[in-house]
Amino acid sequence: MTEAWRMTATEARAAMAAGRLTPVALMESCLARIAEREPSVRAFAWLDRDHALAQARRADPARPLGGLPIGVKDVIETADMPTQNNSAIWAGYRPRGDAACVAWARAAGAVVMGKTVTTEFATRHPGPTRNPANLAHTPGGSSSGSAAAVADGFVPFAFGTQTAGSIIRPAAYCGVVGYKPTYGMISRMGMKIMADSLDTMGCMARSVADVALFAGTLSNRDLGDPDRVPGAAPRIGLCRSPSWKAAAPETQALMERVAAALAKAGAKVTDHALPDRFAALEEAHPVIMNGESARSIGWELTTHRHLVSAALREKLEPMMDLPGEKLEAALATAKGCIDAFPAAMEALDVLVTPSAPGEAPEGIGWTGDPAFNYLWTTLRVPCVTVPAGTGPKGLPLGIQIVGRMGEDRAVLAWARWVQNAIA
Repeated sequence: MTEAWRMTATEARAAMAAGRLTPVALMESCLARIAEREPSVRAFAWLDRDHALAQARRADPARPLGGLPIGVKDVIETADMPTQNNSAIWAGYRPRGDAACVAWARAAGAVVMGKTVTTEFATRHPGPTRNPANLAHTPGGSSSGSAAAVADGFVPFAFGTQTAGSIIRPAAYCGVVGYKPTYGMISRMGMKIMADSLDTMGCMARSVADVALFAGTLSNRDLGDPDRVPGAAPRIGLCRSPSWKAAAPETQALMERVAAALAKAGAKVTDHALPDRFAALEEAHPVIMNGESARSIGWELTTHRHLVSAALREKLEPMMDLPGEKLEAALATAKGCIDAFPAAMEALDVLVTPSAPGEAPEGIGWTGDPAFNYLWTTLRVPCVTVPAGTGPKGLPLGIQIVGRMGEDRAVLAWARWVQNAIA
């Protein structure tokens, strides 16, 4: 049998249902993989192997997520392990209870393996995590540890959060599936909120079926079976978005290859430019993100300023005095685009667009540019990144599938269709 740590969540679930695998055997396999690779990858902010095994022994594989290990991004509260936000201010902090999403994951039988590394407050200063595909490169951020842990077989799926590109970009850089649901679909209660108008809870896994299973279970929604072949091919808009100027040569070539493959598979593919008004989100998004974040960490900035990284202070302190009318104007711009987006997608099933400008940058001091992500986060729409080959340095590339707000089930199904078409 395939080494258990290599299995997707749905494969492991089927093996347990057939009696070929137990939660303990799966956990032991994942822990062995972690022992081999974690000293180099450094995906975890907190990990207790004995605690993980104890949970696995109690797991009920008959539950929807029974016995499946998960990683929890370290801005999401857990009652039995620290939640430290990659900040010295919160070092050693242990909440009394779980975040709602963690509580529902546990209720469904999932085993919390540990806390995965995040950038500081899921915003700025990066952690020590490296890209499993090439340790000299960033895994992306802010969900750095989650992407690396899933990519390297430490866990079959993990939580991520996104304010600009913090799920989609690291998933693409590490060669896994990333899913940012419709805004608010998965509860954020118990998460360290920074930009309330943007922050979205999501997940990463090694298959589209896995993220559908995970997110559907947590949100009590039927997200379908993305592996089921649709009865017809989709109508796809090839959207370079207002950020095309940021696309590296490998991404420009990728879009051409993807367009040809989708058309060959039967999709109706058209070039699709968003109306001019959407370009205004390039300026509105950082005003919303940084303006709201500066107010959100008021306690940290006013009482522990010296423990906030210089990079984050430089970004947020000027926004503490942001006039309210400027934030309101940015939010109004976003609202206008949110309202206009369904019409901008008329006669299309989904948009296909880059997941990131190119391959993961070298070094771990910068987690990459969210140029191809902030737009969709601001619009609050569901998006999925699927692996789409490699670039000139042999690092993963991803392609992003975007749909209308609330149409998560369809977006997941078409994401799987796209993945099959470009394979």
